[in-house]
Amino acid sequence: MRLFSFFALVFVILCGSAKEGRAARYSGDYLLQMCAVNKEGQELVKGGKIACQAYISGILDYHALLKSLDVEPPGIDFCVPEDVGLNLLQLRLMNYLIKNREAQGPYIASPNVSLALREMYPCK
Repeated sequence: MRLFSFFALVFVILCGSAKEGRAARYSGDYLLQMCAVNKEGQELVKGGKIACQAYISGILDYHALLKSLDVEPPGIDFCVPEDVGLNLLQLRLMNYLIKNREAQGPYIASPNVSLALREMYPCK
């Protein structure tokens, strides 16, 4: 089953690479806009909460896939406890992105998310 899942993932990636790849990428700045909430916890961009949390979930799922295949990205391992919800992850990520704004800018957001998760939830 693992082998089938791996090849299915490779197939999806290869089929998706035929399109312009940049169109699907989130920059750090764009992800911050999607994750931003006001003092009452309400999203600043309509649909931002679901976009932000879906992006975080994608990073978590991809990380879990790599670990299940015994492939761990060097230096970017993180261990988010099962009881930590997406609302908390969104708020903590938003704060991380604000504090580290100079390092993200127009660059792809996924490394920032992984680094934030590693800082917040290091494996013991």
